[in-house]
Amino acid sequence: MTKWWPLSMFLFTKYKFRNVKLESEIKMPQSSTETIHWHRTAGRAPQVSRLERDITCDFVIVGGGLTGTRTAIGLAESGAKVILLDAHDIGWGASGRSGGQCNPMWRATPNQLAQRVGDACAARLVNTTIGSADALFADIAKYEVDCDPVQNGWVQAAHNTRAQHRLEALAEAWNAVGANITVQDRAATLARSGSSAYRFSLFHPNGGHVQPLSLTRGYARAAQRLGVTIYAQSPVTGMERTGKNWKVKTLGGTVCAPQVILTTNAYTDDLWRGLKQTFYPMTSISLATAPLSAEQRKTVLPESVTIADSRRAIFYSRYDRDGRLVFGCVGSGDDPDLLGGVGRLKNGLHTVFPQLRNIEIERTWAGRIAVTPEMMPHLHEPASGVLAGVGFSGRGIAMTSVMGRSLARKALGADDHDLPFPVSPIAPAPFHWIANKMLPLAAPAMTLRDKLDTIVDPL
Repeated sequence: MTKWWPLSMFLFTKYKFRNVKLESEIKMPQSSTETIHWHRTAGRAPQVSRLERDITCDFVIVGGGLTGTRTAIGLAESGAKVILLDAHDIGWGASGRSGGQCNPMWRATPNQLAQRVGDACAARLVNTTIGSADALFADIAKYEVDCDPVQNGWVQAAHNTRAQHRLEALAEAWNAVGANITVQDRAATLARSGSSAYRFSLFHPNGGHVQPLSLTRGYARAAQRLGVTIYAQSPVTGMERTGKNWKVKTLGGTVCAPQVILTTNAYTDDLWRGLKQTFYPMTSISLATAPLSAEQRKTVLPESVTIADSRRAIFYSRYDRDGRLVFGCVGSGDDPDLLGGVGRLKNGLHTVFPQLRNIEIERTWAGRIAVTPEMMPHLHEPASGVLAGVGFSGRGIAMTSVMGRSLARKALGADDHDLPFPVSPIAPAPFHWIANKMLPLAAPAMTLRDKLDTIVDPL
């Protein structure tokens, strides 16, 4: 990302959006939950209350999304007393706004991972990654989470020749270490996805999709059954060291615990200095169509797989339980229509599935994603008794569960060398300040680069 960001931003702003307001000048209201499709079909929310007293516990978790709720499960299974706090409602943030696709693969090869994190850690990460989707669906069964799980595989499509070569190398490298990836030509890609837009793809049979808000709520209810106490509408206003404990403050009360775990991801604020500067605050925007007819479903994702392509402003899609198609791409902010975002969504839908050109669009919404420079999650231990897991870079459905299990193990005393992620220091992402300020322009810039790709290097 950092290789192309500064130049593409300069060129795009110089010639395309000279007078556009930047992030600090644009009012970007958060998408109302009424516009988010998943709230229409989500399982029941856990019964929670606001924190209005002072309490003590073994662990306090800040952030009630997928990472936080899965971490809470792991800690509670050890017999610990766990408190989970959220500023809004469970699953309010990215966990209730994502596309819900379980894409169990990184954009890097195992050798590239080894160069970044070392051979030993890379070996653990590779094995964990290969089994991450199966582990997620096993969790869903174990904790009896009603989240419309479908594990029919993931089609990873190339949008141009260079992308095809990268995907070919990716498949070869991962298959050499035990993955089961199938290379698909144009006919196989069309048969499995129903899209004539791609001539090459990979098929990951262990991939799938879930109802993300239902998954989050289901994890929260499972945590409660194990003894976790959850407080919502309880924003944390500060935390301080008091002897051997940390005191976490909210407007209505405090929680004292020896260990604090921060799982706020893309909605991270200034609670811990520097944490939100470790990733780029990108946005994913999505639409939900009207339910497709039986005839339409024969020609669009006929095997109910998920699909995502190799564009910078990635196109991705899957069905919901009622036969609606959920389609997404990179957006410009919390308002999905900012700088023509909804228009880009519809153009993308018509590019990938031209047979749906006249389909009704029922909902559009946006959610933030935390993208790290390495496109990999970060596990941080910035102080004794403080852990943080952020930066899932578009792989949140599979990897938040991996991170949740890792955070729980780390908090319970596991050695760093037994974890799939390295425990790294907090450090600002390169060009973070300018990237954050120019966030609204990122999606149009990436879309322009993608168009140029298909012109100069067509598939």
